[in-house]
Amino acid sequence: MMQAINKERVSLSIFFFLSGFNFSSWASRIPTIKAALHLNEAELGTILLTMPVSSLIGLPLSGWLVSKFETRVPLALAFLLNSACLSLIGLATTPFMLVIALFLFSLSLRIFNISINTQAITLQKQSARKINGSFHGLWSTGGIMGVGFTTMLISLHITMVPHLLMVAAVSILAALLSYRFLLRNDRSVTGNKLALGRPDPYILYLGLMVFFAAVCEGGMFDWSGIYFQQVVREEVFTAGYLIFMTFMALSRFISDRIIERIGMARTYILSALLIFSGISLSICFPTFWPAMIGFSLVGFGTASVVPMTYTLAGASKTYSPGIAISLIATFSIVGMLIGPPMIGYLAHAFNLKVSFVAFALAGVMLIPISRMFFRMEQASA
Repeated sequence: MMQAINKERVSLSIFFFLSGFNFSSWASRIPTIKAALHLNEAELGTILLTMPVSSLIGLPLSGWLVSKFETRVPLALAFLLNSACLSLIGLATTPFMLVIALFLFSLSLRIFNISINTQAITLQKQSARKINGSFHGLWSTGGIMGVGFTTMLISLHITMVPHLLMVAAVSILAALLSYRFLLRNDRSVTGNKLALGRPDPYILYLGLMVFFAAVCEGGMFDWSGIYFQQVVREEVFTAGYLIFMTFMALSRFISDRIIERIGMARTYILSALLIFSGISLSICFPTFWPAMIGFSLVGFGTASVVPMTYTLAGASKTYSPGIAISLIATFSIVGMLIGPPMIGYLAHAFNLKVSFVAFALAGVMLIPISRMFFRMEQASA
């Protein structure tokens, strides 16, 4: 049994790593795309709206797929499509082509994320120790490697098209080799129908926490490179994104141990304080080292929110893990929908440094919402 779980864990880990690598390969090229297509901040913010809108459209489909099939099927197919769409982003020569590529990229990513997180929660339930944080840590590690690889290619003056084509080809090959070891026979037979009417308070509180975390996380993915380029005035603009991803990965690898030591309730508060402190430092002292320290604190703070909340969602008494995660992901997508474009519009109206205040405020909101959630849990225990 343990040998089977280990094979499934390794296979799932490969997909988490590859997904992080692919996503950061695209995200770290955003400044390149902005310059190549001659976009201002507001235009870029509008184009970035494509991704959360596409994800929102993909939610009903992803929820249906994980309830009707073994999750490894939509997981693998969505990942293959997502990798192919990565090359389309590189080949886009007009804003319209970029919108189409991002729409398909985000749609496939939504289906993949619901499927892989459902697999992760199932394996977590079969394991004697907490392992969900380590999966998300591997996603962040893939992100770090992706940013590092991008930084190396930029220094070697290798353009975006061969870069993204190379990443897509390697990801497709690795996915085909890893697919056969994924978890089988995990389709839920109960909890697959949505209960209409009054929202389930359990899901609502978790969703709100993921929403505010998504505002911070998604905004940092899309704007950290541009912040370092335009505010910090750093020529190697990937430095901010890289330090953010590095500390996000470190946090996720140790988050399971932190949670075991201080509990989830205190971990949410710690996350909020780190996000607020990191953003404040970056805004007040927009030079290289303070911004690097600030972005590292934000990465550490945002990292544990999603795996913690998905783990709690898997314990829902109303919905199956796949449907619960799909519902929580709706809040995440709305956060992604609001966060990055909002920063673009605020930056265009004021400046990019001022717009980052929104991230600090979103981080602070984790404190009252998490306290209400755990108070509700204690009352119902």
